[in-house]
Amino acid sequence: MRLLHTMLRVVDLDKAIAFYTEVLGMKLLRRTDYPEGKFTLAFVGYTDEAHGAVIEFTHNWGVEAYQPGNAFGHIAIEVENAYEACETIRLRGGKVIMEAGPMKHGTTVLAFIEDPDGYKVELIQKKVVLMTD
Repeated sequence: MRLLHTMLRVVDLDKAIAFYTEVLGMKLLRRTDYPEGKFTLAFVGYTDEAHGAVIEFTHNWGVEAYQPGNAFGHIAIEVENAYEACETIRLRGGKVIMEAGPMKHGTTVLAFIEDPDGYKVELIQKKVVLMTD
């Protein structure tokens, strides 16, 4: 077994794709309209679906708002440097909602941003692994 994708319902598919590709640097892997069902699916990720988990966007035609509820937490993305990632995201028009810094009660460096639909994305700075003999 392996994790394939996480699905998010989005109001403006083009805006969601632009955010995840232009701001977060993912690739649009595929996009398919289903006219009979009145919805479109799009998949984005850092690698193809055969080699890693991706995000699926479902755009139901004619829906103008969603209520994400309080059960969903966030998507997490590993970054080389959370401080630099926040700056890059801000320059690309993204919204940083918690600046990079050590997590409370820990040492992991993280930050939070928000996508156009209000979904939270956590940026977790890659930990340096020191090799010893």
